[in-house]
Amino acid sequence: MTGSPGRPLPLLTEENTFFWTSGADGLLRFQECESCSALIHPPQPVCRYCRGHRTGVRAVSGFATLIGFTLNERFGLPGLPAPYVVAQVAIEEDPRVRFTTNIVGCDPADLVLGMRVEVVFEQVEDVWLPLFRPAAEQGEPAEPPRDEIEPDQMWRHVRPMVTPEKFEDKVAISGIGASEIGRRLMVDPLSLTVQACERAVADAGLTLDDIDGLATYPGAGPFGGFGEGGVTALESALGIRPVWHNGGGETFGPGGSVIAAMMAVSSGLARHVLCFRTLWEATYNELMKQGKITPPGGRAGGASAWRMPFGSTSAAHTLAQNAQRHFQRYGTTRETLGWIALNQRANAALNPTAVYRDPMTMDDYLNARPITTPFGLYDCDVPCDGAVAVIVSAVDAARDLAKPPIRVEAVGTQIIERIEWDQSTLTHEPQVLGQAAHMWTRTSLRPSDVDVAQLYDGFTMNCLSWIEALGFCGIGEAKDFLDGGKNIARDGVLPLNTHGGQLSHGRTHGMGLFHEAIVQLRGEGGVRQVPDAKVAVVSSGGLTPSGAILLRTDT
Repeated sequence: MTGSPGRPLPLLTEENTFFWTSGADGLLRFQECESCSALIHPPQPVCRYCRGHRTGVRAVSGFATLIGFTLNERFGLPGLPAPYVVAQVAIEEDPRVRFTTNIVGCDPADLVLGMRVEVVFEQVEDVWLPLFRPAAEQGEPAEPPRDEIEPDQMWRHVRPMVTPEKFEDKVAISGIGASEIGRRLMVDPLSLTVQACERAVADAGLTLDDIDGLATYPGAGPFGGFGEGGVTALESALGIRPVWHNGGGETFGPGGSVIAAMMAVSSGLARHVLCFRTLWEATYNELMKQGKITPPGGRAGGASAWRMPFGSTSAAHTLAQNAQRHFQRYGTTRETLGWIALNQRANAALNPTAVYRDPMTMDDYLNARPITTPFGLYDCDVPCDGAVAVIVSAVDAARDLAKPPIRVEAVGTQIIERIEWDQSTLTHEPQVLGQAAHMWTRTSLRPSDVDVAQLYDGFTMNCLSWIEALGFCGIGEAKDFLDGGKNIARDGVLPLNTHGGQLSHGRTHGMGLFHEAIVQLRGEGGVRQVPDAKVAVVSSGGLTPSGAILLRTDT
């Protein structure tokens, strides 16, 4: 069938053209390893299973198993108006191969995980999009697929420490700062960055001339409302002349700039590194509505080419399916996620810098506008404008500065799961379980030693994944742990996201969580302070990639 013009399309390359044009004769094709017969998706020059280099193309039956779906009700695209179903299917010939698609030709209410589906192609220009519909013959739903590495087995794949000497022992956090944070501030992002950085430097009792390193995420590039121009822009504004700098998206999540700074300081390359993260998403979106900014156009390339053509435009579409599978396997419910949202709102009520501070009930949460099932409005973090800065210093220098140093106990960075969003862990946020397991191998502290947790909550499902991954409850036990919200309250066993998290304080991409961890460990939280907090864990990011950091006081 012929599709609607204007629908997002993939950029055709030498490597993927066979896939996007194979529907011309009605057959679905994948790359195949000629050594072990594994199907490979997305196409690669080498087989990830046997490392063989001889590859070909194989036609398959076109039947698959529905392993995830979400009814998108919020995000519409030209040629693909909402509502529509974003789904993930596993190919019958090799269920290790999954890909994102749309389910068509049925009522979304009739979809069931494990049902058999068949391909139907939609031609748009020179691309044949493989969509799926329920197969005519249906048996009992198939058993849910399992991950290559089960969630509770990640620890078996953690690499041991190379040396008993830890770089973490040589560094400390000496200063923090934040700009004004709000919705549609209509302030240019570099001004927000400068404000946060100047406040961090003052907080540490340093001067800008003391700063000899800069680090940021994601750095310079076409990131829209998710950056200010990177190290180049800040150096140009302040004239710092760093001996070391770092900026990029392929790091350990938004907190990766801090981990990179720790390594630079511990190696002796720098003494005081200023790390920063800026977002101006709310203003950016407003300027687009006013026609003052033109969003980037053209066909989707890279990893986006495998999601954008099917309207999978947001991390919400991936995580909603992870949440759905967690529901099915472990009995988790929307109320389970709701306790996270309610906890963050209750904490935000005590924080004058939070974007959302009004009280919220479980009824408010459950009856909120649907976004993409099972997520509603309050499952999603708050786009905002703001910048956060952190200074990493050599530990001996930090002890002579204005504030008591906060020490770094351990970091978790190892990638164990597949890194592509729709090929990775099924029941948890991808790139969480491995990094959490890695962190605990670098310390003698245990989850029971943690006094406060600041866990990434771009969506409620992110936060649930980190709670289980870090061992605050067992894998699949979040429903019992979160029920009623008492365990994660400020006076509970795991005080969580005490400043309101990204769900209510605002989307500061993990650096706001890091800022709050330092506030708590210093005892500067005011009415939201957790008494006698000495150990904090912070996570940033997820999906691809992420990192976890364990912090402690210097006593």
